[in-house]
Amino acid sequence: MPLRTIIVDDEPIARRLLREYCVAVGGAEVVAECANGFEAVKAILELAPDVVLLDVHMPNLIGFEVLELVEGSFAVVFVTAHDEHALRAFEVNAVDYLLKPVDAERFRKAWEKADDALRRRSLPKLRSLADMAEKRTDRVLIRDGGNVHIIPEATIDVITAQDDYVEVQTGGRKYLKQQTMAQIEANLDPQRFVRIHRSTLLNIDRLAKLELYAKDSRVAILKDGSRWNVSRTGYDRLRELLDQ
Repeated sequence: MPLRTIIVDDEPIARRLLREYCVAVGGAEVVAECANGFEAVKAILELAPDVVLLDVHMPNLIGFEVLELVEGSFAVVFVTAHDEHALRAFEVNAVDYLLKPVDAERFRKAWEKADDALRRRSLPKLRSLADMAEKRTDRVLIRDGGNVHIIPEATIDVITAQDDYVEVQTGGRKYLKQQTMAQIEANLDPQRFVRIHRSTLLNIDRLAKLELYAKDSRVAILKDGSRWNVSRTGYDRLRELLDQ
């Protein structure tokens, strides 16, 4: 059976060249071409590809963020003009990493790697940036069905733990994201977000005041009037951050 393939690149010329290479190697069925990360997320979720040829630098979402938002078992071959992301590409278990301009022979070798991994059913599980939790960003990405919400961290009020998810509250709206508190905390600005309770991350820019409501028990009151319990350890963390 031909391998169902999705091509993701914001440059039309690059997409056309990759399509030609797919035709040349045989055994490929290009089921979608995507010009940005949003289109890629939707196509991957709907079409369940075998292979994704994925650019790194694109508008709105970069290639690594696409992987954070999708699920499934497929071979990823990164295709990019930037060599500085090669290590991270293999850390997320990409099959190969191609540098532009890609020649036909180099593409064929990458395709053979992907084909072999799929045929042998030895495809490694993809790891997302969320799993790696190695680099802070200034935004949180949340998938809601086929839609992607990009939430700037400066607009977040509070994040709470909800079983296997976290609930991100921003501007009166709530979004669920399948991620642990430790993972999302590691990717937020530690000068802005503080764990005031085991299950609560607070944006200190939203803090209106702290109140003592019982012996050694405090509550954080936000500018929107919402109230959040503060543990002893959380209070120490909060005071340390506020005193800086």
